[in-house]
Amino acid sequence: MNEKIYNEILKYNPIDEAEEKDKDVMLYFIKTNDDVLTRNNKLGHFTVSSWIFNKNKTKVLMIYHNTFKSWAWIGGHADGDDDFKRVILKEIEEETGVKNAKFLQDDIYSLKIVSSNSHIKNGKYVSTHLHFDVEYVLEADENEKIRIKEDENSGVKWIEIEKIKEYVTENVILPHYEKLNKKIYLIK
Repeated sequence: MNEKIYNEILKYNPIDEAEEKDKDVMLYFIKTNDDVLTRNNKLGHFTVSSWIFNKNKTKVLMIYHNTFKSWAWIGGHADGDDDFKRVILKEIEEETGVKNAKFLQDDIYSLKIVSSNSHIKNGKYVSTHLHFDVEYVLEADENEKIRIKEDENSGVKWIEIEKIKEYVTENVILPHYEKLNKKIYLIK
C-alpha cells in the first residue's frame, strides 16, 4: 500500500457527497491494489489535474484535449511518481509551456473519479478504465507565453470562468468544473 498517497487523501476534507464517496473509493483502491500509480493496473490508476486561475480569478487555463475532443483541465498520469505536486507542475509545463504556476494551497483541492472511455492512443486501443484524479488549484500569469503540445492538445487558452460551458463538450465533467470555480472562494 502506498501510505504517502493514502495519508494525503485521508486528510482531505470533502465538500460534498460526491467527493466523500470518491474519497472512500480511492482509499479502498489504494488498500486493495499494489500498483495504483501506473497504467499497468488495467482497472484504473492515479492521475493528477490542475485548475489554474489567473491572478484576478476570472479565467482558467485550459487545453483542447485531442483524445476527448473537448476543452479540459490540465493534468496527466502519475506514471509511478507519488509526488503529485511535482507531477502536476511537470504536466502544466509540458502541456502549456507555463513554467511559473504557483499553488494557491498546499493540500489537495478536490477529488474525482473519472471514467476514461475506450479510445485510441498512439495508434493503440485503450480499454475503458478509471482515473482516480487528485486535483490542485494554482495561479499563473495569463501573460506568460503558452504553447500547445501537439501529441496531446491542439489548443491552450485562458477562458473566462462564466464562459467555460461554451467550450466544454464533455457534459459529464462540466458540473465538476463549475464546482472548482466556486471552491476558490473557500480558500483563505
